[in-house]
Amino acid sequence: MANVDVTTRIDELRALLHRYNYEYFVLDAPTVSDAEFDELMNELRRLEAEHPELITADSPTQRIGAEPSSAFSTIRHEIPMLSLSNVTSEQEVRDWVDRVYRLSGHQSVAFVTEPKIDGSAVSIIYRDGVLERGATRGDGVTGEDVTTNIKTVRNVPLRITPLQEEIEVPTVLEVRGEIYMRRSDFEELNRRRLDAGETPFANPRNSAAGSLRQLDPRLTAARPLRLYSYGVGYAEGNVPGTHFEQIEMLRALGFPVTDNARLCETLDEVWRECESWLEVRNDLDYEIDGVVIKVNDLNLQTELGAVSREPRWATAYKFPAIQKTTVINDIEINVGRTGSLNPVAILEPVEIGGVTVRRATLHNEDEIERLGVMIGDTVVVERAGDVIPKIIAVVEAKRDGSERPFSMPDQCPVCGAQAVRLEGEVARECVNVSCPARLREQVRHFVSRGAMDIEGFGSKLAVRFVDLGLISDFSDIYDLDWDQVGQLEGFGAKSIENLQQSIETSKQQPLSRLINALGIRHIGERNARALAHHFRTMDRLLHASREELELIPGIGSVVAEAVFDFIQEPKNRELISRLEQLGLRMDEGEQAAGRADGALSGKTVVLTGRLDRLTRTQATEYLEQAGAQVTSSVSRKTDLVIVGADPGSKADRARDLEVTIISEDELLELLQNDGIVESGQ
Repeated sequence: MANVDVTTRIDELRALLHRYNYEYFVLDAPTVSDAEFDELMNELRRLEAEHPELITADSPTQRIGAEPSSAFSTIRHEIPMLSLSNVTSEQEVRDWVDRVYRLSGHQSVAFVTEPKIDGSAVSIIYRDGVLERGATRGDGVTGEDVTTNIKTVRNVPLRITPLQEEIEVPTVLEVRGEIYMRRSDFEELNRRRLDAGETPFANPRNSAAGSLRQLDPRLTAARPLRLYSYGVGYAEGNVPGTHFEQIEMLRALGFPVTDNARLCETLDEVWRECESWLEVRNDLDYEIDGVVIKVNDLNLQTELGAVSREPRWATAYKFPAIQKTTVINDIEINVGRTGSLNPVAILEPVEIGGVTVRRATLHNEDEIERLGVMIGDTVVVERAGDVIPKIIAVVEAKRDGSERPFSMPDQCPVCGAQAVRLEGEVARECVNVSCPARLREQVRHFVSRGAMDIEGFGSKLAVRFVDLGLISDFSDIYDLDWDQVGQLEGFGAKSIENLQQSIETSKQQPLSRLINALGIRHIGERNARALAHHFRTMDRLLHASREELELIPGIGSVVAEAVFDFIQEPKNRELISRLEQLGLRMDEGEQAAGRADGALSGKTVVLTGRLDRLTRTQATEYLEQAGAQVTSSVSRKTDLVIVGADPGSKADRARDLEVTIISEDELLELLQNDGIVESGQ
């Protein structure tokens, strides 16, 4: 290939890869497969290796290329990155707007509202369209030079490529934004860390900030970071005269910006937007801690100026706190279904986000040591949405000497057996497989909705039957002494008949439900379906090798080891054999792998709202049988949103993106047409 041809091909490859990267990470709408993208990237790497003189700083191959640094140098911001004042109520929002009216001399001012994403603020400078440097906010005047790390963030353009040819790129452009992690990416990152025996991260915001400041850019590149662009700082060249137009300019230049910035002409409109974001904050796939309100006109922003490093032309409406301080009165130990000893803080009751919190998880002894928690400590407690409250920090300044250190027990608090911590594990475990606490939790899980789904066999009944000695392992559920049950208070002939029918019906649950119900370490609904879809029958699973388990997508080495250990244990194999003899189904069925020819085949589907005729687990299983992929958030890649009662923001997001919305009844009709469910269900 002649040198001119090589140069032309390299330019073509870079342009294609920049475009495909934008489609994938910014638009959430890829037009090529991962394999096609990798093939083009490998071709570019090969050509650059053969012609190193043609490598440029903005090449897609250069996102990860620098050696670890020993320290960060500092960069002075051309325009200070000011911090925002806060308002926390409707009255304070009105007072701030009135102040803008008074200082500006206008009684009609346009504002822009946008989400305040909880991440790490950055400044990225582009010169002649090429990324030149990136810096943290720092103290607002100077920040740390994190250019190499910024380049590893996949939705950060290395070169500005306008989406329309007529758009002019400023000679120098400073893009300001937040580096953050989506909640779903954060959860997946922690899942991988747990699978690898590593300590999970505390929250998306701290994880994003810490990842951005790694001295080794390869570590930053391994974290699922994203950029959210919210404005322009310093610029040389033509830029719009309003903030809202600047957001649209950034969008047109290929930067990720919010789809939900709103231009508000009145104070009432501003407050409605604040209320709207507060209502949907827990449904979002990213964390926001408020709404930013800005004067739209840039000339007016300049006139208003700043005071005490806070702009007069912008403020942040901060949501009611989901973090509060309280006191740890005691620390108790709960024994989980796998025998793990789980420390729980007993708190002085505190209201967080409208909920009274009395208990908070402490995870394990490593977390207690990391936090330095003592009984009697004043601590910061966090609650996000429906997540179990957790302690995120100790307020050491509040200590008065009365605090008592806590250490994990060497014995199970329920049965008294030895509690040990195995190598590579983060939790201590009760070694007694017959521990009543373990059995109670195991039976609770076995009969639960996501497992064997035995209707009428609730948590309280599971504990009652275990404590009475009616159940000593899972097989006893299917071989109960009904005469003895009939003598118990609350069990008449009809209730016994209903429970018997529910137990009998559960025998037909597919293999994936049974695998989940068995309580194998690291196996939940998702991993259980992956195993069932791969092996199809229990017999094949029982004969699987460790190596075969590791090859299943989504099953890492730690999970594979746990499954292999479980199926090699003779007592577990005996239990499975008894369950089979009692009539439980030991296969997944032909449809569970997912149809390839139905109306839902290949569709990306989101469920939202309360379903009346199906449980969420049932709906997910049916959709997967129909060949669909069920995801948690609505994006441009979503094909279908199934809406139940009280759907919330996901339905609004679907309408904004013009994604097809159907009801639960319409879903059932599609499933019936595909033969997934019977008519009349």
